[in-house]
Amino acid sequence: MSQDFRYCPCCATALAPIAACEDGGERTRLRCPACGWTHWNNPTPVLAAVIECSDRGGALLLARNAAWSGRMFALVTGFMEAGETPEQGVAREIAEETALAVERLALIGVYDFQRMNQVIIAYHARAHGEVRLSPELAEYRLFAPADVRCWRAGTGYALADWLRSRGHEPQFIDLPRRT
Repeated sequence: MSQDFRYCPCCATALAPIAACEDGGERTRLRCPACGWTHWNNPTPVLAAVIECSDRGGALLLARNAAWSGRMFALVTGFMEAGETPEQGVAREIAEETALAVERLALIGVYDFQRMNQVIIAYHARAHGEVRLSPELAEYRLFAPADVRCWRAGTGYALADWLRSRGHEPQFIDLPRRT
């Protein structure tokens, strides 16, 4: 994670919180006192998909990440790669993680996820095909839109916005607080 940066990648000197004048005024960031390198710590763009399975009556596919403890099912997500558009990236992630073919994409919105220093770009994807999960995902479930529950964090808000756009008032679950 980017917050763990401790040493300059150019000269290996320990980074320090140093104030400097930037376009918006003075700002303290981790900087190299030897060569002046700055750790900008900008948010990472993450792509997310509300996947509607056109060949399964419009059911929504939610998946459980293999690295997660518990039984939480959520949107398919992934990092955007250099050289691809967000649309190309979300279609690639859907194909890699579920083997589904995307028919159509529509932007839902952009969501703040500061806990992970991410900006989430969420899409509605209509897709079809036989689901074959990558090793990244442990299992999936199909939900009728009226039966899905949202969570109060980045991708959960995207799902809620998509449900509202389809005339469903989202129901929220409470997640355990992370410490």
